[in-house]
Amino acid sequence: MTASSTPAAPPPPPGPGTGPGSGSGPGSEATVTTAVPARLDRLPWSRWHWMIVIGLGTVWILDGLEVTTVGNIASRLSEEGSGLAISSAQVTGIAAALYVAGACAGALFFGRLTDKFGRKKLFMVTLAVYLGATALTALSFDAWWFFLFRFLTGFGIGGEYAAINSAIDELIPSKYRGRVDLIINGSYWLGAIGGSLLSVVMLNTDIFPKDLGWRLTFAMGVVLGLVILLVRRHVPESPRWQFIHGRGEEAEGLVSAVEREIEAEKGKPLPPPAGEITIHQRKSIGFGLIAKTVFRDYPKRAVLGLSLFIGQAFLYNAITFGFGAILTKFFDIPSGSTGYYFAVIAAGNFLGPLFLGKLFDTVGRRIMISSTYIVSGVLLFVTAWLFDRGSLSAATLTACWCVVLFFASAGASSAYLTVSEIFPMETRAMAIAFFYAIGTAAGGISGPLIFAKLTESGVVGDTVLAFQIGAGLMCAAGLVAAAFAVKAERRSLEDIAAPLSMVAPEEGPGEGRQGRESGVTP
Repeated sequence: MTASSTPAAPPPPPGPGTGPGSGSGPGSEATVTTAVPARLDRLPWSRWHWMIVIGLGTVWILDGLEVTTVGNIASRLSEEGSGLAISSAQVTGIAAALYVAGACAGALFFGRLTDKFGRKKLFMVTLAVYLGATALTALSFDAWWFFLFRFLTGFGIGGEYAAINSAIDELIPSKYRGRVDLIINGSYWLGAIGGSLLSVVMLNTDIFPKDLGWRLTFAMGVVLGLVILLVRRHVPESPRWQFIHGRGEEAEGLVSAVEREIEAEKGKPLPPPAGEITIHQRKSIGFGLIAKTVFRDYPKRAVLGLSLFIGQAFLYNAITFGFGAILTKFFDIPSGSTGYYFAVIAAGNFLGPLFLGKLFDTVGRRIMISSTYIVSGVLLFVTAWLFDRGSLSAATLTACWCVVLFFASAGASSAYLTVSEIFPMETRAMAIAFFYAIGTAAGGISGPLIFAKLTESGVVGDTVLAFQIGAGLMCAAGLVAAAFAVKAERRSLEDIAAPLSMVAPEEGPGEGRQGRESGVTP
């Protein structure tokens, strides 16, 4: 077995931008040659990978539970006797926008810390923030308290997005990365199903009083989060992060232990790794270098990331938060029964990544990303037309949404996959955070505010307009993906975007790097 981190020949004198005080971090580290990425990518699927998926991926269940719960209890919170003086529009509008604003702020705040201090430290901290804020939401006694802790709950969830997506992509073999990432992100909808059905029980006044049921709904999120926290303790730090940040011996020890475990499980030796890379280790990367890398070296990828996030953020945050309000306002569905309908469209959402995910690794990223966005947009335009004509009932509208979101969910999940794999490793968490924050701020904060206002009017044409805006943005993002999406299927992360710390054979540390947008396979 090839050693994963061995000292290279003594490095030549530092080139521009290296060495102490260069802005790349607090001093230089060693130059090492490592096979860690190739060793991780050639691993067969194993129990160890399942532990990663369960420990990290289940956070999306929490997010789905949160968003769905709030959407479904909006009508109950606005009723007299709920214990909270708040309107349905405030819940689906202001509170929803604050949750998303908190997620954007949390992604940026924790994203930078994730790249600097490691994946594991931050995905433990962010989950703790979520747990505390959710527990305090359940204790809300006034609207301002509810708004504050919705923001802080989002703050924790946003940090999770940056820490978790970067860790998952760095630990999962390249052969499975696309489908695993999509299914994990799609597991949001398992939480949505749980939140929908949970709200049906918790909002049943024959079981719980009006002022207690919705509080217990949030408390269930806390219980689930505590279970995830216990599992997550066993998830390791990313070896890719370790060897770049001067902890090569830890990366070597971790990967060697995993290899021994998998060889014992499979009963045969692992194949040799495909190759090595040489890295000039650094303890941190300056924010200015991260920004220049993303926007100067990869401008097309930056446009792609923003387009995908804006399209899916408006569609999902606008419609998800307001679906219950549509059912009660236009179809006279009781607030305690909206959860049944939402569970159906949530199931469609989860089935999309589940059945289409493998195609992102086989047919390819470009075709699948663009087609899922465009198909879902076109189907949503058709749904808007049928709704405008009055041709839909609550059941048929739900069926239409189920089909639309089957494709849209796979597309939306691929947005997270895309920005987590097309930028250099040192910028990964911050890139995820940035595109999530900007795209979600554009579509996820404005979406709920606009949509709540449109649906509150009770005018069919206003709701149709909201559908059409979401459909148009999804189609536009699909066209951008058709032009700019990166053929990342089955390729190592280092091949898709060379690490900033990578040293080419003819270069000294810091003298340059390969893999910029103009020089890589599109």
